[in-house]
This record gives sequence, structure tokens and C-alpha cells, in this order.
Amino acid sequence: MFTGLVRRKTRAFTLLEITLAVVILGMMSTAIYRFVATNLTAVRISTETNADDARYTGFASLLTDQLQDLPPGQGALGGEPYKFSGISRDEMSWTCSAGPGLLTRYAAGDYTVTLRLKPIPKSNLMELGVARVPAEDNDSGPADANRNWVPLIDGVRSVEIRYFDPRLNAWVDRWTDRGTLPHLVRVTLEHAGASAPWQAVIPLRRTPL
Repeated sequence: MFTGLVRRKTRAFTLLEITLAVVILGMMSTAIYRFVATNLTAVRISTETNADDARYTGFASLLTDQLQDLPPGQGALGGEPYKFSGISRDEMSWTCSAGPGLLTRYAAGDYTVTLRLKPIPKSNLMELGVARVPAEDNDSGPADANRNWVPLIDGVRSVEIRYFDPRLNAWVDRWTDRGTLPHLVRVTLEHAGASAPWQAVIPLRRTPL
């Protein structure tokens, strides 16, 4: 009887018990891995979304500050619609001196600043930025303007710019009247990976409080 009691106390785990334990541990490991992976993905997406929002907010603030400071007349603002392979690549130009529109604190004389898209090498995406050129050299063309290129947002597929003409009470796709300014400028960007285009409407006349 004593021998049988000792045998029962020293009995090892069976193969079935070990297999069940391994299966349970495997299921727990899989659940933990999926939980961690899901949370990491959510954090990454949230971080990327916040970064994109910050870039777009800064871009809108830059345009708002500059365009609201433009004086009417003197060739201050102009814009033309362009399309390549059915993709909108509109451009908008304005004349300014040193300051946020020129993206430099100090500059001698006036510059023509053009908001435009620039192709990214070996990619079907483009980079949105401003090309700066001295106003007296503006006739030298886009190739010369690229010497002073300032990138703003990359991974852009298209840009559409519209101008609200109060005389027509409608949005127009170009602005050629250099003697006046539109009341509103609407910029629509299509960004790679975005579910919907980003859009900002910029008032050129400050609304009194």
C-alpha cells in the first residue's frame, strides 16, 4: 500500500495534458500578439493622421497670412488652371517682399511666388511647394523659378484652385484681373492614401469682429 501511494504522488503529466497546455499558451500568445499589433497599428495611423493634419493646418495658415496681406492692384495675384493627363495641376502666383509668403525673413526687392506642383523623380506623385523668383526675372520661366524651390507637402496627386468673383457671384477657375482681388480662394488637394480630398477656403478680406 505504501508503494502504491508513492507512485501516485510522483505521477508525471500525460501527453494529453501537455498538449492542452501548449494549445492554451499558443492561443493566449496569439491573442496578445493580435492585441498589441492592433494597438500599434492604431497608434501609427493616429500619428500619421496628426502629422498630416499639422502639415495641412500650417499650409492653410501660410496661405491665409500671405493672401490677406496682398494689396489690390499692382499685379498682386493671378492664377491659371492646368491639367496634365486629366489631373488638375493649377497654379497661383502673387508678388510680395520678405515675409511669410516668401518664406524668408529678409529679401531685397519684390519676388514673384508661385504655388505649384513639382513631379517627384521615379514616382507618379508630386510635391506641392512654392517657386520664388525676383519679380524682374519673372519672364525667365518655370525652369529658372525652380532654382528657389521650397517644398511644402509631398505625396500630392492633384491641386485645384478656384477663385470667388463677387461680380459674377460664382467660383471661377482662373484669375487674370490684376487690379482686384477675389473675395475667396478655394484650394483642394488630393493626397495619396487619403480617403477624401483636403480643402480650405481662404478669405482674402478679413471679416471684422
